[in-house]
Amino acid sequence: MVEYSVEKKEAVESIGMHIERRSQIAPLAARIQALMILSSDKGKSFDEIVAFTQASKSSVSSNLNLLLQMKSTEYFTIPGDRKRYFRSSKDYLFLRLEKYLEMVNEEINITNQINDFNKKHNNLCFTEEDSFGFLFKEFLENQKSVIQNTLEKMEHNLRTNK
Repeated sequence: MVEYSVEKKEAVESIGMHIERRSQIAPLAARIQALMILSSDKGKSFDEIVAFTQASKSSVSSNLNLLLQMKSTEYFTIPGDRKRYFRSSKDYLFLRLEKYLEMVNEEINITNQINDFNKKHNNLCFTEEDSFGFLFKEFLENQKSVIQNTLEKMEHNLRTNK
Protein backbone atom coordinates (compact mmCIF):
# COMPACT_ATOMS: atom_id res chain seq x y z
CA MET A 1 0.00 0.00 0.00
CA VAL A 2 1.27 3.48 -0.92
CA GLU A 3 1.91 5.84 1.98
CA TYR A 4 1.00 9.46 1.26
CA SER A 5 2.82 12.43 2.73
CA VAL A 6 1.16 14.71 5.24
CA GLU A 7 1.73 17.54 2.74
CA LYS A 8 -0.29 15.75 0.02
CA LYS A 9 -3.08 14.87 2.44
CA GLU A 10 -3.31 18.50 3.58
CA ALA A 11 -3.25 19.75 -0.01
CA VAL A 12 -6.03 17.34 -1.02
CA GLU A 13 -8.10 18.50 1.95
CA SER A 14 -7.57 22.20 1.24
CA ILE A 15 -8.13 21.96 -2.51
CA GLY A 16 -11.04 19.58 -1.94
CA MET A 17 -12.78 22.08 0.33
CA HIS A 18 -12.40 24.75 -2.36
CA ILE A 19 -13.79 22.44 -5.07
CA GLU A 20 -16.66 21.43 -2.79
CA ARG A 21 -17.71 25.07 -2.28
CA ARG A 22 -17.15 26.14 -5.87
CA SER A 23 -18.75 23.15 -7.58
CA GLN A 24 -21.41 22.39 -4.97
CA ILE A 25 -20.48 18.71 -4.88
CA ALA A 26 -20.17 16.21 -2.06
CA PRO A 27 -17.03 16.39 0.07
CA LEU A 28 -15.81 12.97 -1.07
CA ALA A 29 -16.19 13.84 -4.77
CA ALA A 30 -14.29 17.07 -4.17
CA ARG A 31 -11.46 15.27 -2.38
CA ILE A 32 -11.24 12.66 -5.14
CA GLN A 33 -11.05 15.46 -7.72
CA ALA A 34 -8.32 17.16 -5.69
CA LEU A 35 -6.41 13.87 -5.53
CA MET A 36 -6.70 13.53 -9.31
CA ILE A 37 -5.43 17.09 -9.83
CA LEU A 38 -2.42 16.46 -7.59
CA SER A 39 -1.60 13.09 -9.14
CA SER A 40 0.40 12.39 -12.28
CA ASP A 41 -1.13 11.50 -15.63
CA LYS A 42 -0.40 7.86 -14.70
CA GLY A 43 -3.59 8.10 -12.70
CA LYS A 44 -4.83 6.25 -9.67
CA SER A 45 -6.53 2.88 -9.58
CA PHE A 46 -9.89 2.50 -7.91
CA ASP A 47 -8.25 0.66 -5.02
CA GLU A 48 -5.68 3.45 -4.57
CA ILE A 49 -8.48 6.01 -4.38
CA VAL A 50 -10.36 3.90 -1.83
CA ALA A 51 -7.19 3.54 0.25
CA PHE A 52 -6.39 7.26 0.13
CA THR A 53 -9.91 8.45 0.95
CA GLN A 54 -10.60 5.67 3.46
CA ALA A 55 -14.18 5.63 2.15
CA SER A 56 -16.31 2.65 1.22
CA LYS A 57 -16.01 1.21 -2.28
CA SER A 58 -19.63 2.09 -3.05
CA SER A 59 -19.14 5.72 -1.96
CA VAL A 60 -15.97 6.06 -4.03
CA SER A 61 -17.68 4.43 -7.00
CA SER A 62 -20.70 6.76 -6.80
CA ASN A 63 -18.53 9.84 -6.50
CA LEU A 64 -16.20 8.77 -9.31
CA ASN A 65 -19.24 8.29 -11.54
CA LEU A 66 -20.36 11.82 -10.69
CA LEU A 67 -16.91 13.21 -11.57
CA LEU A 68 -16.94 11.25 -14.83
CA GLN A 69 -20.36 12.69 -15.71
CA MET A 70 -19.09 16.17 -14.91
CA LYS A 71 -16.13 15.48 -17.23
CA SER A 72 -13.69 16.66 -14.58
CA THR A 73 -12.22 13.17 -14.27
CA GLU A 74 -11.55 10.59 -16.95
CA TYR A 75 -10.56 6.97 -16.89
CA PHE A 76 -8.24 4.90 -19.02
CA THR A 77 -7.03 1.33 -19.19
CA ILE A 78 -3.61 -0.20 -19.66
CA PRO A 79 -3.29 -3.10 -22.13
CA GLY A 80 -3.00 -6.36 -20.23
CA ASP A 81 -4.28 -4.80 -16.99
CA ARG A 82 -7.96 -5.25 -16.11
CA LYS A 83 -8.02 -2.22 -13.81
CA ARG A 84 -9.38 1.19 -14.70
CA TYR A 85 -7.22 4.15 -13.82
CA PHE A 86 -8.54 7.62 -13.11
CA ARG A 87 -6.99 11.03 -13.63
CA SER A 88 -8.03 14.64 -13.92
CA SER A 89 -9.55 15.30 -17.32
CA LYS A 90 -7.14 16.85 -19.80
CA ASP A 91 -9.64 19.60 -20.55
CA TYR A 92 -10.78 20.11 -16.95
CA LEU A 93 -9.59 23.72 -16.75
CA PHE A 94 -10.93 24.47 -20.23
CA LEU A 95 -14.39 23.24 -19.22
CA ARG A 96 -14.18 25.20 -15.98
CA LEU A 97 -13.37 28.42 -17.85
CA GLU A 98 -16.24 27.78 -20.26
CA LYS A 99 -18.62 27.59 -17.29
CA TYR A 100 -17.11 30.76 -15.86
CA LEU A 101 -17.64 32.51 -19.21
CA GLU A 102 -21.31 31.48 -19.11
CA MET A 103 -21.63 33.03 -15.64
CA VAL A 104 -19.95 36.25 -16.79
CA ASN A 105 -22.29 36.44 -19.80
CA GLU A 106 -25.28 36.00 -17.48
CA GLU A 107 -23.93 38.80 -15.24
CA ILE A 108 -23.53 41.07 -18.28
CA ASN A 109 -27.13 40.40 -19.33
CA ILE A 110 -28.45 41.10 -15.83
CA THR A 111 -26.32 44.23 -15.49
CA ASN A 112 -27.63 45.49 -18.84
CA GLN A 113 -31.18 44.80 -17.70
CA ILE A 114 -30.62 46.70 -14.44
CA ASN A 115 -28.93 49.63 -16.18
CA ASP A 116 -31.67 49.83 -18.84
CA PHE A 117 -34.42 49.69 -16.23
CA ASN A 118 -32.80 52.35 -14.05
CA LYS A 119 -32.20 54.61 -17.03
CA LYS A 120 -35.84 54.36 -18.03
CA HIS A 121 -37.62 54.27 -14.65
CA ASN A 122 -35.21 55.67 -12.08
CA ASN A 123 -33.57 58.42 -14.00
CA LEU A 124 -32.48 60.31 -10.88
CA CYS A 125 -31.04 57.13 -9.32
CA PHE A 126 -29.46 56.23 -12.64
CA THR A 127 -27.87 59.65 -13.02
CA GLU A 128 -26.45 59.59 -9.51
CA GLU A 129 -25.32 55.98 -9.50
CA ASP A 130 -24.61 55.28 -13.16
CA SER A 131 -20.87 55.09 -12.63
CA PHE A 132 -21.19 51.90 -10.54
CA GLY A 133 -23.41 50.11 -13.06
CA PHE A 134 -21.21 51.07 -15.96
CA LEU A 135 -17.98 50.35 -14.09
CA PHE A 136 -19.28 46.92 -13.19
CA LYS A 137 -20.30 46.26 -16.81
CA GLU A 138 -16.85 47.40 -17.98
CA PHE A 139 -15.25 45.02 -15.47
CA LEU A 140 -17.42 42.15 -16.73
CA GLU A 141 -16.63 42.92 -20.36
CA ASN A 142 -12.92 42.90 -19.55
CA GLN A 143 -13.29 39.56 -17.75
CA LYS A 144 -15.17 38.16 -20.75
CA SER A 145 -12.42 39.24 -23.10
CA VAL A 146 -9.66 37.73 -20.95
CA ILE A 147 -11.57 34.45 -20.58
CA GLN A 148 -12.28 34.21 -24.32
CA ASN A 149 -8.63 34.89 -25.11
CA THR A 150 -7.48 32.25 -22.63
CA LEU A 151 -9.99 29.72 -23.99
CA GLU A 152 -8.70 30.28 -27.52
CA LYS A 153 -5.13 29.63 -26.36
CA MET A 154 -6.19 26.54 -24.42
CA GLU A 155 -8.22 25.21 -27.34
CA HIS A 156 -5.20 25.61 -29.61
CA ASN A 157 -3.05 23.83 -27.05
CA LEU A 158 -5.58 20.99 -26.66
CA ARG A 159 -5.75 20.50 -30.46
CA THR A 160 -1.98 20.47 -30.95
CA ASN A 161 -1.33 18.10 -28.00
CA LYS A 162 -3.91 15.41 -28.80
